[in-house]
Parts: sequence; structure tokens; C-alpha cells
Amino acid sequence: MDLMQFLTTIQDNQMPEGISVYLQSLWYAGNDNWEKAHELIQDLPGKDAAILHAYLHRVEGDQWNAGYWYDKAGEKMPDYSTKKEWELLVNRYL
Repeated sequence: MDLMQFLTTIQDNQMPEGISVYLQSLWYAGNDNWEKAHELIQDLPGKDAAILHAYLHRVEGDQWNAGYWYDKAGEKMPDYSTKKEWELLVNRYL
């Protein structure tokens, strides 16, 4: 699966079977379901969950909380759009 195919599953409202929890979270985020996306990763350990947590708080507009999670992920907050960040994250986990 590539980014375009992933986007098609969002447009079709059909989550692909067997995808990781990280991609599930991004799928919900792509469907404007922030709550479900956040629920899936908020209690998971590790840097992968932290970067998604950071991204979601950035989308939410909570820059302080996003910064906290970027630090936990060992990454800097991007200076590009959340749309571009979403695409890069999807590609990272595909």
C-alpha cells in the first residue's frame, strides 16, 4: 500500500484490515476523527506513539502539549503544515 491507496481508503470510509495501530490512528485523523485517533495512541509507550501524540496535539492547536510529546519522541516540532506532516507520518508507517 502507498499513500494514494491509503487516501483512497479514507475517501471510501473503509479502514484497511491488518494495519498497525499507528496507521489506524492516522486513518482516523485523516477522517477528521481526532478523538478516536488520540484514544488509540494516548496510552501507548514508545517514540512511535509519542510522535503521533505530538502530531495530534499540534492539529488540535495545543502547541505546548505538542512540544512535550515531540520532546518525548526525540524530534523537533516541524515548521511545515500538519497536512504535510500527516503524509510523512503515513509514509513512515506504511
